[in-house]
Amino acid sequence: MSSISHAHHNAAEGAENDVRRQHQTSHAAVAPGEIAVGVVIGRASEYFDFFTYGIASVLVFPSVFFPFLNQLDGILLAFTIFSFAFIARPIGTTLFMAIQRNWSRSTKLTAALFLLGTSTVCIAFLPANTSNGYTVIVILSVLRFLQGIALGGSWDGLPSLLSLNSPKNRRGWYAMLGQLGAPTGFLIAASLFLFLNTQLSREDFLDWGWRYPFFVAFAINVVALFARLRLVVTEEYTQLLEERELEPIGIIEMVRAQGYNLFIGAFAALASYALFHIVTIFPLSWISLSRSQDINNVLVVQIVGAFVAILATVASGVIADKVGRRNTLGTMAVLIGLFAIASPWLLGGGKIAQDAFLIIGFALLGLSYGQAAGTVTANFAKRFRYTGAALTSDFAWLIGAAFAPLVALGLSARFGLVAVSAYLLSGVACTLLALRINKAFETDRNKA
Repeated sequence: MSSISHAHHNAAEGAENDVRRQHQTSHAAVAPGEIAVGVVIGRASEYFDFFTYGIASVLVFPSVFFPFLNQLDGILLAFTIFSFAFIARPIGTTLFMAIQRNWSRSTKLTAALFLLGTSTVCIAFLPANTSNGYTVIVILSVLRFLQGIALGGSWDGLPSLLSLNSPKNRRGWYAMLGQLGAPTGFLIAASLFLFLNTQLSREDFLDWGWRYPFFVAFAINVVALFARLRLVVTEEYTQLLEERELEPIGIIEMVRAQGYNLFIGAFAALASYALFHIVTIFPLSWISLSRSQDINNVLVVQIVGAFVAILATVASGVIADKVGRRNTLGTMAVLIGLFAIASPWLLGGGKIAQDAFLIIGFALLGLSYGQAAGTVTANFAKRFRYTGAALTSDFAWLIGAAFAPLVALGLSARFGLVAVSAYLLSGVACTLLALRINKAFETDRNKA
């Protein structure tokens, strides 16, 4: 009997060791590269939604929804509604953090992406505003606001997890991977609009062609949802998220405890966020109004620029790991300042000068935005990092990018393109100041 008991004990111990080894193996399989794939897929789908709306704000909405306004006022109204999503983002983060606390991360992510896809595709069903009424405009505004609510709720913690699990000497590289979603999303959206705008007559494009990208956005969101859920709901990722204390914290508690970090984090990357829409959405509106070149040519150059931005984003990871992420962001802010000074001559010049503005702008965007996420989120105490990273991004978008096309076009139409310089330089000043304050805080903490 003792031998049988001993044999059972050995078998049980062996089975337990096998399970432990399997768990350790599966846990080890959760590599930064795998997390990065989920981050890129998720961000690319979200950016595609937003760039689809942004491009349509120039090429479609003034004619379809605001025919009673002249072209300038129509684009300005479209840009006003464009900003609603960024205003809604912090609200969405707050709402969906509560949903996650009461239900689960997968419930939150599913609901957020379903809302994002639904609100986006519903825009495709809006009828043209032939009666010059306000009903369609109000519905468009509500749908845009819901896009922002959904985007705020789509935060899954994977970028923070990626940052925390990447090797210390490769933090810049892995931070860059998540940022690739932006130029990728723009590349797909611009290519689709270019194809439709060149293959269809103007009448067909404004009648039904422009609606197709919004349908595609819904399909992409479904694919992205399953790709991200595959990571987020697995036992391995759940354990990693819990080990890193990446759990939702109440917003009031967050602001009271670490509000100063939210402020610094939002302003530290402001130059990058200010540049974001200045090289993607604003040039379409300015060149469309000035009729200095065909809008399809502009889209072609921007597509080339998106490829340049992808390469520059990759390069930012290499540079940041050599000189430091904060030094990279500060240096890029200075270069953006120089670019801002030259912007009126470039964008106000001929076709070659305008094309140079776009290519240089996209290159700087890739180099700077590649390291814009989470540069100072390490300042957050561990338990606040999940919520802090989400809100930092929300406020950076709100302050730096939400009103960029509206302000740049509105002021440029009245005072000239020097307004673009002023807007970008203000972002540069905020970035350099925030990085200086952050460095002072780090010095004080090290002394303490």
